Amino acid sequence: MKELLSKLENKDTSVAYQALQELEALSDNSDALYSYLDKFVSMIDSDQYVIRVRGFRLFCKQAKWDEEERIDSNLDLALSILDDEKPTAVRQALVALQDVIPYKESLCEKIRHRVFEIDYLRYKDTMHSLIEKDIEALLKVMEENYGK
Repeated sequence: MKELLSKLENKDTSVAYQALQELEALSDNSDALYSYLDKFVSMIDSDQYVIRVRGFRLFCKQAKWDEEERIDSNLDLALSILDDEKPTAVRQALVALQDVIPYKESLCEKIRHRVFEIDYLRYKDTMHSLIEKDIEALLKVMEENYGK
């Protein structure tokens, strides 16, 4: 486990991405990574956008196991990724938030509010419609789960 986690920050992006995929699959089926939530939160604050994204994705995967409401208490910091300079980071974050919604109804309004604050017009024109679609998909997950 520790070896996989260390690979998340590997300079070889294919090695890091493979580790991310393995850790996400593990998180889908087990709470084995929940104890590393603080590590994922600290990754979201990294200077490197790929590290921020990997941390955020794994942070969101832990919602399924979060009986201590640690996701709730770290959400404001984590959602700072929605202001990322890289539109691909924002897009991946919007997709990752879909992992939170089914387990955290209490956070839906905060997430919705934060999503509507995204200034996607600051990115290249080609990204506008993509980010809009990602937002729509996230809102659809909220509606399907809670009718909101």
